[in-house]
Amino acid sequence: MDRIPATRLSRLLTGWAADGPGALPRLLADALRELAERGDVAPGTALPSQRALASALGVSRSTVTSAYGLLEAEGRLESRHGSGSRLRASGAVGEPVGEGRLASFGTREGVVDLSSGALEGLPAVADALDSLSGRDLAAALADDGYLPYGLPRLRELLAEQYRAAGLPTSPDQILVTAGSQQALWLITQGLVEPGDTVVVEDPTYRGALEALRARGARLLPLPAYGAGDTPGHGPAALARLTGRIRPRLVYLQPAVHNPTGRAMSGPTRRAWAAVLAERGLYTVEDNAYAELSRSEDGAPPPLAAQLPDGTTATIGTLSKLYWGGLRLGWIRASRPVIHRLAELRKSVDLSCPVVEQLLAVRLLQGLPEARARRRAQLRERLAAAERLLTAQAPHWRWERPAGGSALWVELPGTDAEATAQLARRAGVLVVPGPAFSAVDGFRSHLRLPFAARHDQHEGTDRHDRLAAALPVLLHSADRAGPVR
Repeated sequence: MDRIPATRLSRLLTGWAADGPGALPRLLADALRELAERGDVAPGTALPSQRALASALGVSRSTVTSAYGLLEAEGRLESRHGSGSRLRASGAVGEPVGEGRLASFGTREGVVDLSSGALEGLPAVADALDSLSGRDLAAALADDGYLPYGLPRLRELLAEQYRAAGLPTSPDQILVTAGSQQALWLITQGLVEPGDTVVVEDPTYRGALEALRARGARLLPLPAYGAGDTPGHGPAALARLTGRIRPRLVYLQPAVHNPTGRAMSGPTRRAWAAVLAERGLYTVEDNAYAELSRSEDGAPPPLAAQLPDGTTATIGTLSKLYWGGLRLGWIRASRPVIHRLAELRKSVDLSCPVVEQLLAVRLLQGLPEARARRRAQLRERLAAAERLLTAQAPHWRWERPAGGSALWVELPGTDAEATAQLARRAGVLVVPGPAFSAVDGFRSHLRLPFAARHDQHEGTDRHDRLAAALPVLLHSADRAGPVR
């Protein structure tokens, strides 16, 4: 069996020492046992060396040594000289993890959660819901309500948007989904087979990496950007790569990139489009964050407009702009691909809720106003975050994002994985750079959401999460040590 990297194992150990009684070795042993029982780490998997895991978790080597020893005594771990320690499916001895322990692994009161950049909902969502009436639902009630492709009126409006952006589109090229994550999952399941090669940017959206890994894809990371958003080495590397390997598809985020917040410039887009078109490569264009562009001109036209017809699947969503609780996304692709993905989604949920789609029809009519409101909000909060970091963390480095709600911050020379683990034990959840890399790169980076708010206590004003978390992050970074 394969050996699980220390960085990946540390991310699976969510909240293992956040609370609960007991010494760290016992808590770590319990957490590792739970991973085995849930099947998150397969039986027979070789665990990282004690030194590597201690570095990733930000604990002493003796803590990991003791935890491994406890699991070995329970029969959960098999250690062999020269081959390391491997998890076993079950133990001959050992107390199972009870409900109390499982409960402690979740988010608890008082935690400052920077693991997501999701924003609070816009008032426009409530206004649109108030404006709906029985008459809006009357036409839909005449049918059975199962719409695997989506509400016809919504599909038409989305097709109109693409046509206005310079990409000819008909309603039957649109599949409405339960958010952009379902769209990505459908594409992964419908267009990728286990063992297929998929080219991804490095770094890239961690949800895409997880979906592709779960499908059994072979990931090939390429740099998407050079300094100052020059085309960099990505397109040229892709051209060389396709002389030897034929990727099943290429996954890109051209509009607003997660986690870096960058946006492809005209030269970068043309460089990628030229190689993709010349090699005839199928492209998944994930524009989930496009509506969070800080530019007054908004996001540029879809990359699909520069590529041959039928070679691109474009993902969009309303959830990032309006509200995460509105699970409404879509895929724009060729008719055969849309049909294949619609047949696949029938096995999952048959169709999206009709009422949410009626709500989306109303929201699309107010798109310019919603964009302007979010843009002003993001600019204000970004400026506040940059003032905060400049004052309190002047040695950290970041590039002002073109869009999105997070900063891609470099902690020069500091192990961000260990920083994140130490911060987690102090009640701050943050995602380190390797989570966004197919090869566990960017070891000195953190993604720091700057726009999210939270209520610290009932009845108080809303506070900035980054401001609340920064003292803990700075202290954790000081303790984490250098990148190994």
